[in-house]
Amino acid sequence: MEVKEAMNQGVITINPESRPLEAFEKMYKEGVRRLFVLDSNNKTTGVVSYSDLIGVLGSLKPTNKEITSLTISDIMSENVMTIDANNEIEDAANLMVRADVSGLLVLENENPVGVITKTDICRMVAAELLVPI
Repeated sequence: MEVKEAMNQGVITINPESRPLEAFEKMYKEGVRRLFVLDSNNKTTGVVSYSDLIGVLGSLKPTNKEITSLTISDIMSENVMTIDANNEIEDAANLMVRADVSGLLVLENENPVGVITKTDICRMVAAELLVPI
C-alpha cells in the first residue's frame, strides 16, 4: 500500500512569528499534534509538535518575560522529515523508527499534500489483522 492511501490529506500550518498559545489553540481546533511552519514564501521551514510546546513551556516559569516573547520559530524543529506520496507504507514506518519521529510530511511532486503518522500506520495494521467474525 502506498503512503497516499493512508495519509491525512492537507497540511495544517502556522507562521513562525506565531505565539505558542496560538499553536495550542490551532492544534486543538484542527485535532492534530503537529503544525508545519511556513515562511513568508510559503516554504516549509520547520515543524512544531505538541510535545515540543509542552517541553519548552513546561520548563519556563509563568513570570518569566521569555514566555511573552517566545515564538514558534524559537521552538520548532528545522529538520522536517518527508516522504513521497508514492512510497510504500513500510518505507514510512522504517523512516519514522530510524529518525525517531511520529509523523512525516507527505510530498507529491515536491509539494506538501498530507501527513502520515505512526497512529495512521497502527490503524492500518490493526484493520488488516482484525477479521470480522
